[in-house]
Amino acid sequence: MEMLKEHPAVDSCCEDDEDDCCPVCAAARGRASAARSHAPAGSCGCCADDDNDSCCAGEHSEGRSISIGSYSLPVKRLVVFAAALALWITGFLLMQFGPANGLLRFLPLVPLAASYALAGLPVLRHAVRNLRRGRALDENFLMSIATIGAFAIGEWEEAVGVMIFYMIGEMIQEMAVNRSRSSINALLALKPDTARVQTAAGWAETSAGGVSPGALVLVRPGERIPLDGTVIEGSGSVDASMLTGESRPVPVAPDAEVRSGTLSLDGVLVIRTTRTAEDSSAARIIALVESATEAKARPERFITSFARWYTPIVVGAAALLAILPPLIIPGAHFAEWLYRALILLVISCPCALVVSVPLGYFAGIGGMSRRGIMVKGAVHLDTLNKTRFVAFDKTGTLTQGNFSLVALEPAAGIDSGALLETAVLAEAESNHPIAKAIRDYGKDRTTASAIQDDSSITANSNTAYREIAGRGLELNYGGEVILAGNRGLLESHGILPLAGDGRNGEAGEAAYTVVYVARDGKYYGRILIGDTVKDGAVEAVKTLAELGIEKTLMFTGDARLTALETAGRLGIPSDRVAAELLPADKLAEVEKLTRTGTTVFVGDGINDAPVLARADVGIAMGSGADAAVEAADVIIMTSDPRRVSETIHRSRRTRRIVMENVAFALGAKGIFITLAVLGLANMWIALIADVGVALLAILNSTRALR
Repeated sequence: MEMLKEHPAVDSCCEDDEDDCCPVCAAARGRASAARSHAPAGSCGCCADDDNDSCCAGEHSEGRSISIGSYSLPVKRLVVFAAALALWITGFLLMQFGPANGLLRFLPLVPLAASYALAGLPVLRHAVRNLRRGRALDENFLMSIATIGAFAIGEWEEAVGVMIFYMIGEMIQEMAVNRSRSSINALLALKPDTARVQTAAGWAETSAGGVSPGALVLVRPGERIPLDGTVIEGSGSVDASMLTGESRPVPVAPDAEVRSGTLSLDGVLVIRTTRTAEDSSAARIIALVESATEAKARPERFITSFARWYTPIVVGAAALLAILPPLIIPGAHFAEWLYRALILLVISCPCALVVSVPLGYFAGIGGMSRRGIMVKGAVHLDTLNKTRFVAFDKTGTLTQGNFSLVALEPAAGIDSGALLETAVLAEAESNHPIAKAIRDYGKDRTTASAIQDDSSITANSNTAYREIAGRGLELNYGGEVILAGNRGLLESHGILPLAGDGRNGEAGEAAYTVVYVARDGKYYGRILIGDTVKDGAVEAVKTLAELGIEKTLMFTGDARLTALETAGRLGIPSDRVAAELLPADKLAEVEKLTRTGTTVFVGDGINDAPVLARADVGIAMGSGADAAVEAADVIIMTSDPRRVSETIHRSRRTRRIVMENVAFALGAKGIFITLAVLGLANMWIALIADVGVALLAILNSTRALR
């Protein structure tokens, strides 16, 4: 399994202090370059020597690999393995059925030595290289000493068999890691290299990196959007699944915001760019993934330090096992105890722990990225696992963050359709956000004649429109006076509705912006305008409770009555709502929570950035402000609050898989080491203890992808 721990090809590629280690090595080390595209062959030296069978994940070997289902391996590696296996089988058969006497009894050594060279030479070379680097006591050293010793005591076929099956383990491991990396490497395709930009001579294709904000970019069906921007012409559907994890196409039209890396499915779009390529959504996501494994989680740090003292202890124990019993036990033979010591060395290889633990976190981060959840480091997965409190910002996180029509409350004898039609007429010329909310709601809910655009009302000789500052609108339409505004507007015209209209009372007045409507001197009712709860917000709060989160809270700068009304709709108790908070107040509230338990804060605004940075784990909605995204530890690429509970659930599952590997590997090693010391294990059992346990742990780690 050494390929993931120490790249065999070149010293400069994977030195501990280098940042350009190839992705396969990075997977086990938890390095930041896990998702980075490797440099072209020969440019980094990583695959420059003859050891191409261990080259990084086949990225330089394109066209020289073979696929096995969803897995792939370089052809050269498979050819070398097939040759080594055939030679080993030949030698094994000669050992069993060949001459037992004379010089011909050494005939099996020829194919067995050749097989050992093919399968074991990389391991021996790594052991020698690590000796020069001062890192001798690793699994390469253990395997080399054990197999050379087995040759020395005449266990030829067992020595070669260990290397053959070790090679099988390496190949299966490489395929598992490649599959774990596939979802992250797919992100590299999100960032188009070119963009079709409008110039004085027409549309010209140029480097996306040189396009400035404000430029016009043309995107045709089937092409990826190269830069973040706003659609100014065209409409269609966009596939944003690689960014958000949502498979449903997103409809776009003029004024819609689009992100780089998304795919235009069926429309020709003209987009005005708003960010440079370096600051685009795709570039930011790739940067996040590249740094995702920099911060090691506690089990990862434990395994790293564990391996440093574990291997010397094992080597010392094996030496004592080989030397002491023949000296102190009457009749004990040195060869027998040496064989037991060699078996102990093979069993004790720490591959299962060294590879499977970081691979488990790597797979967990990769699986979450496929769902549009970007985690900035494995350490945050561990912290999420201990979450006790989840605090949400309100506006833009649990609610839509813009005005929309919440309720129609017609007066007695007036139906809701007449109330809405009258309000749409009154608000047709206003640019106020409240007017826009009423028009948007009425667009598909009233008759066509009721929806008046600006020109139709202005052109009507029987229409007079007047906006009264601080009160509302007055419209003379066909001889009828229509009023839409606050209570004072209607009172000034002698139309006085009941206080609170007998419906929501003062709480309703305080929680919403209320538009009162009258027509031809008659009160028609009122319309409640507010910030609507997001789809899935209620379910998000409920699911967090089902996960065992002790408290789900809401922090907001809005008025208390507004906050309580929203919390009531979400199912958050009033004693878990803090309102009228300034950013410093939010920070203080989160600090109080963190002193009593692990706290997650979820927000999306600039004012949330300090709180996101201070919380044990800050989760930002990807549609939020740049400052929030930068400060957060986890970024959810959609605005769906249900992803918060999914994030916590997946972090727990990843942690559980990692701890399963630790317990399984240590337990299995302990059992097999005991058998080896008692003389109840041979080299084949040792092989199962090493390669078999490692493979099972690696395969278990890949479950975190799903």
